[in-house]
Amino acid sequence: MKTVARVLGLCSLVVSFAVQAADTMPDVLVRATVDEVLSVIKQNKDKRTLHDLAEKKVLPHFDFQTMTRLAVGKSWREANPDQQKKLENAFRGLLVNTYTTALSQNAANDAAVEVKPVQVKPDRNDVTVKTVARQPGRQPVAIDYRMTRTSSGWKVYDVIVENLSLVTNYRGSFAAEISRSGIDGLIRTIEAKNQKLAEG
Repeated sequence: MKTVARVLGLCSLVVSFAVQAADTMPDVLVRATVDEVLSVIKQNKDKRTLHDLAEKKVLPHFDFQTMTRLAVGKSWREANPDQQKKLENAFRGLLVNTYTTALSQNAANDAAVEVKPVQVKPDRNDVTVKTVARQPGRQPVAIDYRMTRTSSGWKVYDVIVENLSLVTNYRGSFAAEISRSGIDGLIRTIEAKNQKLAEG
């Protein structure tokens, strides 16, 4: 269920926020997309279609640079600009490939996501939008989006499923790989995994 929940967590935002005003409340942005996204899932679970949809619609609304920096941890400062860009692109691809694959295989047609209201003070630039993913016959799963206010609207920089941070989850494995083979080794490892997921 947690795999499916992470899928819903990422893909609940697949429908573009571009039509929404940049100052729209983050929970409103999430809530407005959930029904549409679940409708897409019910109609088409083709992996290629879901991958293309995520590439075109979800990525502009995630802050992948911040996500990658947090996932890589202290080693981010040791990477040169070229390595940082390669890491960001590889991590971006890893998330999309992982979750579109899982979505095509596991998401149920009767899944639903409840988005809880959130209050955002004008001087706050960081907020957590809490949601709950439900599928009949399974325990509800809490999914939180950590979002930051940018000049182009609110962007997601972490997804937390049942108190487990996506960024923190990757940080441990990334640190181990960097310890074994350095920044370039981590890049190669992620790119190889992306290749495998794409072929699968």
